[in-house]
Formats: sequence, structure tokens, C-alpha cells
Amino acid sequence: MTLINHQPNSQRLTKIVKTLIDNNHIYKENLNQQEMIEMINRTFDPAAVPDLESISEEELTKRIKSILSLNLVSGMLNDLTPEQMQLFDESVRRG
Repeated sequence: MTLINHQPNSQRLTKIVKTLIDNNHIYKENLNQQEMIEMINRTFDPAAVPDLESISEEELTKRIKSILSLNLVSGMLNDLTPEQMQLFDESVRRG
């Protein structure tokens, strides 16, 4: 992929991330928007996802939302005490 294609993709990804974070107070309070933009742009780098242009806006938004949610949840788990983490692990194992 050429750099020419990368810029519109980067702008497209950035717009989606900003919209998702700006419209969700939980994302806004718990995620660093600039870090998420950088991470999403690295994740969807044209070398890794050469057919990014063919992914619909709806599907791309869905994928990015999943990534943001995963980052949100993983960040929350980092704040748990060892005892809370043990309880969490046990409840996940029980289903």
C-alpha cells in the first residue's frame, strides 16, 4: 500500500474513534482518546489490513468499538486488588 492510501484510512479511523469516544461517557472517562487513536491506526495499518477500504463504515465501527471495549475492560481489571481478581477469575470459571 502506498502512503497516499494510508492518509485517508488514518483520517477515517481517527474520525470513528473520536465519534465513539465522544458519544460514550464511559469511554470518555476511562480511555485516553489520543492513545486509542494511535493504537487503532497501528492495528489497522495498511500493511496489516490491506483491504481496509473495502470494509464498510458500519463493520469498521463495530470492530473499533469492540477494541475500545476490550481496552476499557482490561483497564478496569488492572484496578482490582488481588482478592478481587481472584473472585473475578472464579466467577468467570463458573460461567
